[in-house]
Amino acid sequence: MSEPTTNTAPLTVVLVHGAFADASGWNGVVERLQGAGLQVAAPPNPLRGISYDSAYIASFLNQVPGPVLAVGHSYGGAVISNAATDAGNVVGLVFVAAFAPDEGETLGDVASGSRDSVLGTAQVSLRYPHGDRAETAVEVAIDPAKFRDAFAADLPPEQTAVMAVTQRPVAELAFSEPSGPPAWKSLPSWTVLAVGDKAAGTDVIRSMAERAGATITEVEGSHVIMISQPQAVTDHIVKAAQATVGSGG
Repeated sequence: MSEPTTNTAPLTVVLVHGAFADASGWNGVVERLQGAGLQVAAPPNPLRGISYDSAYIASFLNQVPGPVLAVGHSYGGAVISNAATDAGNVVGLVFVAAFAPDEGETLGDVASGSRDSVLGTAQVSLRYPHGDRAETAVEVAIDPAKFRDAFAADLPPEQTAVMAVTQRPVAELAFSEPSGPPAWKSLPSWTVLAVGDKAAGTDVIRSMAERAGATITEVEGSHVIMISQPQAVTDHIVKAAQATVGSGG
């Protein structure tokens, strides 16, 4: 029997964005993680549905040469938890104001139970080409007039006005497609809980984090806590990275 090979590649922190956003939302965290000497990647999340997005991110994770700490924001939390099930190099999960669904749950059903979220009344439906010829499917965006209150109330109005215009709509499948087996059942996890989260809902994120047995840190801020409080989020990610490396990850 051949001796097992040892992968000496360093840990990479992979940051996965959520709905209505893109990877640039991680810029402040990326700068700080790089300043702390960590390897970082922030791939695009297609925002086309749980199964599609999870397969895409799993493919990305599997191509990282070494252990991965997967970090997800909002809908990105559901994506990393599904993707990490199919990526053998993930050693831990960090949920930043992020969903951590169980197998069979849909984010639409989960989010509808939140008393803190106002996102449901802030969304508008759009259509996008899907399948052959004239077939279309539903995607959703946030009404620009309601974007700041629902998504990023602790950022300057001038900044949220730009974010509202540049937001990326998400396929309705992201909310209606059942989630698969969650990686949080077999991997250590951490959660940054935004106490003013009116998008995902602080109550829902807290409940999911407690169910997953995550180490929870509460931070004052809106749903986009990684933009408004990048240092606090970075500190939490660094602690998770140190814990996974210290445990042999």
